[in-house]
Amino acid sequence: MSIKTIGIIMNGVTGRMGTNQHLVRSILAIREQGGVQLESGETLMPDPILCGRNEDKLRSLAEQYGVEKFTTDLEAVLADDYYQVFFDASGTPYRVAFLERAIAAGKHVYCEKPTAVDPAEAFRIAEVAEAAGVKNGTVQDKLWLPGIRAFLKLRDEGFFGRILSVRGEFGYWVFSGHDEDQPAQRPSWNYRQEDGGGIIIDMHCHWRYVIDNLFGEVTEVFTHAQTHLPERIGEDGEPYRCTADDSAYALFKTKEGVICQFNSSWDVRVRRDDLLTMQVDGTKGSAIVGLRKCWAQSLVETPRPVWNPDVDSPIDFYDGWEVVDPGPCDNAFKIQWELFLKHVACDGAFPWTLREGAKGVELAAKSWESHHSGSWVKV
Repeated sequence: MSIKTIGIIMNGVTGRMGTNQHLVRSILAIREQGGVQLESGETLMPDPILCGRNEDKLRSLAEQYGVEKFTTDLEAVLADDYYQVFFDASGTPYRVAFLERAIAAGKHVYCEKPTAVDPAEAFRIAEVAEAAGVKNGTVQDKLWLPGIRAFLKLRDEGFFGRILSVRGEFGYWVFSGHDEDQPAQRPSWNYRQEDGGGIIIDMHCHWRYVIDNLFGEVTEVFTHAQTHLPERIGEDGEPYRCTADDSAYALFKTKEGVICQFNSSWDVRVRRDDLLTMQVDGTKGSAIVGLRKCWAQSLVETPRPVWNPDVDSPIDFYDGWEVVDPGPCDNAFKIQWELFLKHVACDGAFPWTLREGAKGVELAAKSWESHHSGSWVKV
């Protein structure tokens, strides 16, 4: 079998997500496994070059993980025909400008979400990519997580009957930095709206593709946003004012009539099965869907409680739920990377485009519109 290399510009991957999920657990993991197998019998081998503004950070990252190439000269690598793919994991406010330069250079583009802060810009860059004829994609990683794959297996088998409602809880306590021996846990830009931060722009982009792909197309939203912690400690050890939302409480309606409630917060302590859990209730069965696991209870296994306020319930409500086997599951980011690389090499279908990513930015904007108006907003 012949090995075909594909040059990939990895821009802005010195941050936590770019390093861990995209460089180490995706591209380097694909190289370690021997590349991506194509239907033609060829093997596609990604060949990354790290790109960014800080040469010291790039050099350190390259040395740590054995990456041969890095550069601060983006124009030079964009002009090099060897590199076919441009990937961006930079800060959200800068993403559209990077993508526009890459598309103008004829590169296929793949990027983290959100694709922009402004939905008009998100849809515009999608149109620019489409007009240029380059292949394009947005990271929508949660679709390949084991818990969600197990849910989809149940759904496609008809386990739920008609799905009625979804109740999602996402979040954890993100340390503010004020307390002794508890350093701040996330970069300060996450809590500054002017820098592209905020939980709505971060998480409602996820909820758009999760709901669309699992429960039906989102048609309306009702949201209340809150900044519960007005001050946090920055990287310099000094306090700063938080201008972005750190919690959001939302209801979504789908075209199929499913009501989805999602609470998203960086100010909660977890007492549930995972950082994200969704309770999905249908006429014939229910499921608790986490990132890693999925538990299901059928109609015939559902207990029939009688409430008595004077005694503890004799029913153990954790009984009667079974863990659903999703089958073999790889890293979710790596799976989508492999699909995108196959799309570039073989023209296969890849529905998770920049346009799909723009829908998530649109939902975030509609959520803010709902917050300010105090009413349901059509999507």
